Amino acid sequence: MLLEEPMTISQISQASAAPLLRVPAREHFRVVLIGGGTAGITVAARLRRQGVTDMAIIEPSRKHYYQPLWTLVGAGVARAEDSERDEADFIPQGVRWIQERAEEVDPVAREVLTHSGLRVGYDFLVVAPGIQLDWDKVRGLREALQTPCVSSNYGFQLAPKTWEMIRGFQGGTALFTHPATPVKCAGAPQKIMYLAADHWRRTGLSERVKVLFGSGGKVLFGVKPFAEVLQGVVTRYGIDTRFQHNLVEVRGDRREAVFEVPRPEGGVAQVTLSYDFLHVTPPQSAPDFIQRGPLSHQQGPNKGWVKADKYTLQHPDFPEVFALGDASDLPTSRTGAAIRSQAPVLVENLLAVMRGAKPEARYGGYASCPLTTAYGKLLLAEFDYDGKPTPSFPFINTLQERRDMWWMKKHGLPRLYWGFMLRGRA
Repeated sequence: MLLEEPMTISQISQASAAPLLRVPAREHFRVVLIGGGTAGITVAARLRRQGVTDMAIIEPSRKHYYQPLWTLVGAGVARAEDSERDEADFIPQGVRWIQERAEEVDPVAREVLTHSGLRVGYDFLVVAPGIQLDWDKVRGLREALQTPCVSSNYGFQLAPKTWEMIRGFQGGTALFTHPATPVKCAGAPQKIMYLAADHWRRTGLSERVKVLFGSGGKVLFGVKPFAEVLQGVVTRYGIDTRFQHNLVEVRGDRREAVFEVPRPEGGVAQVTLSYDFLHVTPPQSAPDFIQRGPLSHQQGPNKGWVKADKYTLQHPDFPEVFALGDASDLPTSRTGAAIRSQAPVLVENLLAVMRGAKPEARYGGYASCPLTTAYGKLLLAEFDYDGKPTPSFPFINTLQERRDMWWMKKHGLPRLYWGFMLRGRA
């Protein structure tokens, strides 16, 4: 029998070190934020301005997007590249950027596990991972998006295609959809529909276009005073609204959209609508690691969304955890304006808890949805948890379509976002 050759000193060193490479790396911070989108960056910037140090943001993306601009990109009055910045430019100075994807949260051990196996410990956690787009929950949608007549403003690369489709459309059935799930900016599916209808009106195509709105919801808009204004817009454009129509399949080769519709006697039926132009808003949900984790509801109507007290934004089960933004269960619209109101409340309450005090600040549910209803016209819907209009401009009538609000959306809000909100100044 041959004897094995003795190992060299170098081989012995490598063999001794090998087991250590399998031990997950660990880091620890006073405050960890999951998500470097609107909510995470805004909170981190505000905390830094309050003197908080030893913070980390877990965010995989290299780019940061101002997504509200994509409606205007899809309407041909803004450029997609103007909505994009480098994420690195908005990580607050002194905050560690862990450029990875969060995979798991262990609130008992107070750790976040990343994709690479890094374990990030925290004393306090802010959960703001945003919302995910579930393209694959609509059968055939990904394939249909490769065809010339299907697009979505919910994608950076797709919004310019929407405009190409709108300006090249010569008539037929134009179908716009809204899923049965919550979505970020619930008015966005309607905004592009109104702008497209206005463009076709201006170019003399109105008589050759039938506009359909297939929505998984029960109403046009959840706040009645604004819904009444929007109903007038729908009537003006002659839009055919189909509520409780939830898109479940797109047959791109046949230009057919399949919806599930509840039957009066119970169960659902399938309804197929043909289209010549299709703009889809995909179903949306909290990220998978949130849905399966201990921070979210595991049953009931809020299943999968992060628990947060609707007023203090503190997690009811883990007092060192706070949540805001699109992945939370806060019963209001998922908009940047809502986050702008949530962020100062969260920061004030987090600072209180950090010093051993009770969180006293209250978020009243403010959200805002700037609804473009035509080129040069916008309905600024602002409301609270009670569905009560809460206008920011007390001396103007925001229950009507306004030109000044259009310019605010096109020019004012992007500047507010990049220059002030993400810097913790607004």
